[in-house]
Amino acid sequence: MAAKGRKSAASLSVVSSGALIERPAAPDELADEMKVEWLAVVDRMPADWFTRETHSILSQYCRHVVAANRVAQLVCQWEELGDISDLATYDQLLKMQEREGRAISALATRMRITQQAKYSTRAADTASNKSKGGGKPWDK
Repeated sequence: MAAKGRKSAASLSVVSSGALIERPAAPDELADEMKVEWLAVVDRMPADWFTRETHSILSQYCRHVVAANRVAQLVCQWEELGDISDLATYDQLLKMQEREGRAISALATRMRITQQAKYSTRAADTASNKSKGGGKPWDK
């Protein structure tokens, strides 16, 4: 049964082909842990979000996430041991952890899978003005 009234511009701009869009499978070269991360990310986004040209970036993102988890485990083990005499090792682990975090952040931002990507510049500006006490008088 069709809806009454005029059709919106949005509904007119959508072309229905009837074809299902399949989510990309994890590449074979990824280790099992990385494939799990791949599926977790791909399943959270719309089916057509990761086109073929983004697969290498997503693969690298998954590698960095797994590496970051491994480094985090090493940091926890080191902290549990409480061996303060070897601060150089601890410092190196923290540097590795920071490096992995930066890589993850950069790749996630480029693939637009961060919370930052969910806001338009205008919405972010409005939120910023509200937090500073600015904004429109009727919003107060």
